[in-house]
Amino acid sequence: MPLKALIYRPAGEGPFPAVVCVHGGAWVAGDRFATQGFAERVAQTGIVVMAIDTRLAPQHPYPAAVADVNCATRWLKHHAAEYGADPLRTGGLGISSGGYLVLLSAMRFDDPRYCQEKPANLPLTALTDARMAFVVTCSGVLDPLARFALAEKNGNLAITLCHRAFFRNPQTMEEANPPLILSRHEKADLPPALFFQGSDDPRLPPDTAAKTAAAWRKAGGRGKAILYPETGHAVGTWRRKELADMLSRLHELASGSLSS
Repeated sequence: MPLKALIYRPAGEGPFPAVVCVHGGAWVAGDRFATQGFAERVAQTGIVVMAIDTRLAPQHPYPAAVADVNCATRWLKHHAAEYGADPLRTGGLGISSGGYLVLLSAMRFDDPRYCQEKPANLPLTALTDARMAFVVTCSGVLDPLARFALAEKNGNLAITLCHRAFFRNPQTMEEANPPLILSRHEKADLPPALFFQGSDDPRLPPDTAAKTAAAWRKAGGRGKAILYPETGHAVGTWRRKELADMLSRLHELASGSLSS
């Protein structure tokens, strides 16, 4: 199934860091246009942004969308020179459910289940695998099982239905669960990571970002949670101060450093 993407290129020659940018929508809605204003802001900081479509549930349940992120990462790294991007500084940026997709793809970049989509004439060399140099999530649904339990407790039928449409059952939410993968000591790649969350986010357990960052560090990776006070779920509602801070931290990480 052919999917499309929008590529935002900074002014100048580069090479620039790059991100595969994945929209939210609870795995059942959204497309490459959903992140348009956000992606433009990211590109203005000096990062090439490839905002992608993914296949959507219920027609395409897990792991289809994870495979789409994996495929897009390989495509962007292979075509990096055409867009002034550096394939060795290519990472993932995901919002809400898109944060889950980029994080899982980063952790299991060589999992056969996620490598099944193969772009035409794309050689699997060291520069065109799906390994990410870094990963950033904003309001990421990083623990889908915990989010499902919260939605059930609050009677949020819309969220529970979206989870069931994508994962089909709680057992899959547990198997394909980034913090639980780490707690089970399973094989996982751990690129430097930033996890952003609002303190007033009603759609996530309040410890989602902090719990994931702690598990990331315990497993040997460099990860940091940033909690913004009085901030909700949708990035479009974040105040100018929080958005500017997030963009600054993203650029710092993409450029090759992560403060402790």
